[in-house]
Amino acid sequence: MTTVSPGLSPAELQRAARDHLWLHFTRMGGYKEHEIPVIVRGEGCYLEDSNGKRYLDALAGLFTVQIGYSYGEEVGEAAAAQMRELPFYTNWSYAHPRSIELAAEVARLAPGDLNRLFFVSGGSEAIEAAWKLARQYHQARGQRRWKAVSRRTAYHGTTMGALSINGIPALRAPFEPLVPDVIHVRNTNRYHRPPEETEEEFTAFLLDDLESAIVAEGPGTVALVVMEPVQNAGGSLTPPAGYWQGVREICDRYGILLCADEVITAFGRLGAWFGSELYDIRPDIVTCAKGLSSAYASIGAVIAADHVVEPFLGEKEMYAHGITFGGHPVQCAIALKNLEIMQREKIVERVVENEDAFRSTLEQLLDLPIVGDLRGRGYFWALELVRDKETRAGFSAEESETLLRDFLSPRFFEKGLICRSDDRGDPVVQISPPLIAGQAEFDEIAGILGDVLAEAWQRV
Repeated sequence: MTTVSPGLSPAELQRAARDHLWLHFTRMGGYKEHEIPVIVRGEGCYLEDSNGKRYLDALAGLFTVQIGYSYGEEVGEAAAAQMRELPFYTNWSYAHPRSIELAAEVARLAPGDLNRLFFVSGGSEAIEAAWKLARQYHQARGQRRWKAVSRRTAYHGTTMGALSINGIPALRAPFEPLVPDVIHVRNTNRYHRPPEETEEEFTAFLLDDLESAIVAEGPGTVALVVMEPVQNAGGSLTPPAGYWQGVREICDRYGILLCADEVITAFGRLGAWFGSELYDIRPDIVTCAKGLSSAYASIGAVIAADHVVEPFLGEKEMYAHGITFGGHPVQCAIALKNLEIMQREKIVERVVENEDAFRSTLEQLLDLPIVGDLRGRGYFWALELVRDKETRAGFSAEESETLLRDFLSPRFFEKGLICRSDDRGDPVVQISPPLIAGQAEFDEIAGILGDVLAEAWQRV
């Protein structure tokens, strides 16, 4: 039997979890007849549960464990050293060495003039901070702008402001009314567009939709456009050629700040330190988290361009926002060690080298009748599932519920693969392993996916 810290047996862990633990985004009633998965250790790209079963983590936690699970001792030593030196002090009117060093290092890696970091504890907080920053930036320049623009189906977090920016109606509905005002425009999912439409026509269509929405709202009321370089929810939606250049031009035309939400896409996930580099986005603001520490600590940041910071540099001006644990010295020490490991092990270069092999391995699954599309970049991929490949017809909401939640998710887990079966847009399976994964892991991922999806088609 696997030994479990701090000494509880697997049965005792199950009982304590059922009595006391409330899992995130989880239908707790689903565990009345089933065990709660209890993950007790990790190594490389693999996890082990309290019963000793091993899983390939093809989701990197939640798109976040860039360096995998084998650096705990080295990262722990950095954390312990910081604990001995200074276990905590706030960034409210004070600084400490690790937050200064981390800010300087991320600014060095970030594109363009994204030189100033405001630290938070995670992705949702980063989005909240970016929206507040945009509002106050415009106010400091004598304009009252408060509205935000994001894309349909996009996920940007769960706190009330971030949830308002979300483009997923089912997540928003239980908590409405939300923070006013957010406009949701079309995303870059081309799979269900007319087959005869060219990429240039699709780009023009999307940009016209964005500009029309801004004009309809009144450009002078819009503070911020928030978009991911590659959109996660909906299944790794990549932008068509010229899209980001057009978004930048529209924002410039109407004096709107552009925020690249890189909570997922930064720190190597797409094959660059920031996805903004790959698509020449030139954002005014970047939000990041997850890969900043490879999730070895809870830390995120808003990265602002020089011109965004400028109105707050006077003697009496300030950005009126703060997070108690933002820039926590131990979190910063861990993030610094993570970035050191990533550069030492050439993790980002590894993604670039392996991207084509990963894609070609997953492309084999397009032979399955249930797989309609493969899309993504770097180590960030999604398979869209369809009922009819010829017409690209998908599944009804009831069919998706049965297919994804009742069959695919538990079956993948049973086969030892952790990935995501997601129906926040069209049904997709998302694959995004740690950035240390290689061909052996690619083959194992594709093998399990192929077996389970073939079985799913028989059930359909």
